[in-house]
Amino acid sequence: MKYSYLVALTGNGGPVPPELGVVRRLVRRGHRVTVLAEESMAAEVTATGARLRPRAGAGFARDTADEIDSDRPDLVLASYFAFGAMVAAQACGVPFSVLMTGVYPLQVEGAPPPGTGFGPAHGPVGRLRDRLVGTLVQRQWDQGLLPQLNALREGFGLERLAHYQDQAQLAHRQLVLSSAAFDFAGQRPHGVRYVGPILDDPHWAGETSWTATDGGDPLVLVSLSTTAQGQADCLQRIAEGLGRLPVRGVITTGPAVDPAALIAPANVTVLQTAPHREIMRYASLVVTHGGHGTLMKALAADLPVVVLPHGRDHADNAARVRAHRAGIVLPRIASPQRITRAVRQVLRSPVYYRGAGELGRRIRADALSDRLLRELEPSGHAAGPVAERLFSVREMES
Repeated sequence: MKYSYLVALTGNGGPVPPELGVVRRLVRRGHRVTVLAEESMAAEVTATGARLRPRAGAGFARDTADEIDSDRPDLVLASYFAFGAMVAAQACGVPFSVLMTGVYPLQVEGAPPPGTGFGPAHGPVGRLRDRLVGTLVQRQWDQGLLPQLNALREGFGLERLAHYQDQAQLAHRQLVLSSAAFDFAGQRPHGVRYVGPILDDPHWAGETSWTATDGGDPLVLVSLSTTAQGQADCLQRIAEGLGRLPVRGVITTGPAVDPAALIAPANVTVLQTAPHREIMRYASLVVTHGGHGTLMKALAADLPVVVLPHGRDHADNAARVRAHRAGIVLPRIASPQRITRAVRQVLRSPVYYRGAGELGRRIRADALSDRLLRELEPSGHAAGPVAERLFSVREMES
């Protein structure tokens, strides 16, 4: 039996490759997939084999509702911040699941508050820290998101919510595209499923002149964000830091930085794009801002990391790297000398390679598992009312 999916994507940087990886896997299974996204993502969506439904600009919720009316999908998949798509699906009576392309991003009992970069709490003082800071974090997110979200829900005839994250909690599934082995433990809701990371490179990453060479000095791959986060200065300091070491450096700037803007030493190559998974086959270390996608690929290749968090979820990811002893964390303003010392320390310390290797074994197993498709296809659901609601429409039509 084949099914129809509407995938609503916000289209922003690092989450896009794994989200489109979900689309690609559904298409390969023979399902009909429509992606609701910006017109600028047309080439990326077309490369998956899915149909693009460009956003019309009247609002994510209205675009989603219109597409549901015209195509009546069996399931809506929404990016974590695609609240409009979730609201429209709920109002239209179509089940939805949420794609979370990193560690679990919502606050839960027994885990440090998201966005803080905290490690796991130890003892009463640590637990008190998490409760107090968690309350402040919750309040800030609610102040920023809840009024607009509730106004949108009221416009679709839905009840108001107490907290912004309640919208995601209404999903049939919260699909965490990560490995539970990497994340911290916590009491997560019943609908949360860790389905493994998607390690696909962006479709444009192969457009490069880089070629592999065996032997010589250790190869260090450097990759900061694919979106603009003021990273050019940090990249320059990393290049200078690598220039002080007997290593071969490969820096990929991504679309946000012109490679010509960097002054690289003789032992460092600067490219705009390159296939990271291919380079990692030859690398000894990865230097990164701490984006989840780059970390998963590095660890899956058994490579330790040096992390310079820039924002977003980077500090939380760095805290997990530190806890697993899979690398060293530096401030993003670290000097070239400090970067040199960190890279040298990691290259010379077996403890970081053991930590990365232990995580890598489990991450690879999760990435190769069929958990994602088991959650998205009807055969992966237990018989009963939930499964009937999820796929009854298409089955009645066939």
